[in-house]
Amino acid sequence: MGVSTLGAMYVADRFVIENTPQSRQLRAGFRWLTLDGELEAEFRRTHLEEHLRHIRVNLCLGVVTTLAFTAVEAVVLTPALNRIPSLIHLLVIVPVLLIALAASYSPHRHRFYAPLALSAATVLGLSIVAMLLITTSLGVSLLFPCLLITTIFIYFMGGLIFYHSLAANVFVALVYLVAGGAMQFRGEFGYDALCLVAVNIFCAAVAYMHEKTSRLRFLEAGLLREMVARDGLTGIQNRRMFDQHMERIWLQAVRENMRMAVLLVDIDCFKDYNDRYGHQAGDECLRAVAVTVNQCARRPLDFVARYGGEEFAVVLYDASREYVAEVLTRIQRSIAELNIPHDASRVASRLTVSVGAALIAPSSNRTPDGLVQLADEALYSAKEQGRNRVVVMEAEYQTLCTGRFEKHRGPGAGHISR
Repeated sequence: MGVSTLGAMYVADRFVIENTPQSRQLRAGFRWLTLDGELEAEFRRTHLEEHLRHIRVNLCLGVVTTLAFTAVEAVVLTPALNRIPSLIHLLVIVPVLLIALAASYSPHRHRFYAPLALSAATVLGLSIVAMLLITTSLGVSLLFPCLLITTIFIYFMGGLIFYHSLAANVFVALVYLVAGGAMQFRGEFGYDALCLVAVNIFCAAVAYMHEKTSRLRFLEAGLLREMVARDGLTGIQNRRMFDQHMERIWLQAVRENMRMAVLLVDIDCFKDYNDRYGHQAGDECLRAVAVTVNQCARRPLDFVARYGGEEFAVVLYDASREYVAEVLTRIQRSIAELNIPHDASRVASRLTVSVGAALIAPSSNRTPDGLVQLADEALYSAKEQGRNRVVVMEAEYQTLCTGRFEKHRGPGAGHISR
């Protein structure tokens, strides 16, 4: 494939950001307030964490408000009429709110808070309906505002997503309407029923728009994070994300006693390529190589980034010698298949790369900088041997002493190696 044909390859991949799940979802829309795939689960986790403090405050307010209503009802109602509302308040509603509050503090809340909150909201609403129907049958019609307040609470204050709050409130409203109609209440029942339906419609409309805005902000924030994490020219991860990934994956490898590998891929004689074909062609070449290298690391924890200039970094987790060799072979073969002319190269007539690879078992008294340095040493060796080749270093890690990368063990530790 010549320089003039690199553009075709770039067109398919140049807007990497547009192919992220967030970007695809924004283009497709979400009329029914449901995101695709893992985005939905991620939104619910994010939504819960962002509103967690408010949810806890609201649940506490619910407990205080319930106790306040209990005290007022004890004054307004006769002891005979107040007995059932007080029992419902103290034995059902308050415990349900406290259970939901306790669940919000669980480290596993992302898995069970949503179904628990939906169940709690339904029980809360049905308890109010039961209390209202019983007291109304006894001739007391003062408690209907409690049902309206509960409806609003379920829509906006319990941390439920729109469809959960809608389902709970619609079910509660239907129970009230059917049971109230069956009991043939006279007077203001029809007016109360209309008020309940209207409150549900208004609250559902507001809740829908609020969650739609929340989901839009979530997608835009995710897209912004992707843009920050990506190299502007090639579309793959940038150096900043490489450094962050190395810190995380190193600690994980130490915990799980896994081996790691870092591969540094450098385009041979790239300055000469730019001088011969121009910087625009050089940019297209970088994009093509970036896409190719990125496709060679296929496992979920494999990571590819632009390390700097014409150099790319590949991080392999749980890396055996066989897998490292497989990825190295795949990279060399894929670059060769690009068949990019490079008449200015001192190595070959087509574009080639040199690769330095380091394979080690991380330990808690070392840092990931030593692994990167070893890969850099291997890359330097590959260039010294004439380029267009691969050098793998492994045992050399134990004697590497080109910097201060081992953790200090206390005063007087002195100059130590990576």
